[in-house]
Amino acid sequence: MTKKKLVYLVSGGGTNMQAVLDAIERKEIDAESLEVISSNCEAYALERAKKMGIPAKVFARADFGGDGKKRDRALCDELKRLMPDYILLVGYLGILSDEIIKEFEYKLVNIHPALLPKFGGSGFYGLNVHRAVLEAGEKVTGATVHFVGDEIDGGLIIRQKSTAVREGDTPESLQKRVLDECEHPLLVGVVRDLCADRIKVKDGKLIEL
Repeated sequence: MTKKKLVYLVSGGGTNMQAVLDAIERKEIDAESLEVISSNCEAYALERAKKMGIPAKVFARADFGGDGKKRDRALCDELKRLMPDYILLVGYLGILSDEIIKEFEYKLVNIHPALLPKFGGSGFYGLNVHRAVLEAGEKVTGATVHFVGDEIDGGLIIRQKSTAVREGDTPESLQKRVLDECEHPLLVGVVRDLCADRIKVKDGKLIEL
């Protein structure tokens, strides 16, 4: 079986990306990393890419005169040039254009730090998610890996992993636990099985083989 080719879309630290890269290094995931694309020139994920010898590019709105549509057209052209099997949104804060979503249907994979459909959509990112979970008095939270759809955080769910909310949790402590206990292992498992063709989509429904 030919190795699957991956592209990573990032905006920040890139710890989820690193978890996938480490799993590839350990040969847990049979894949090749083509490129890291950041929406932010200061994202530490770019340093991670450099250390791992992976090509990296920045597509920031500022570089396109603040024109988001122009940036997205250039990003779509870059993704078409690369033609990856899967595009992993690992801490990517941008909203992808309809053109990109349509062109790469069921190839765009996002990780979200909550149990969707709860705490998803506009404004729910980073600490905002965990703060909302605590304010709502939730007893359980977690992470979701899903295909990107037309609505923010609204695409077809692939898998979820949960963890308990503990008494005395802060948004920061909850963020760290969800990242360590849920996001990293969940994403690695999903990417591993996607690359091994153990996860398929047929007629808009998820099939696990």
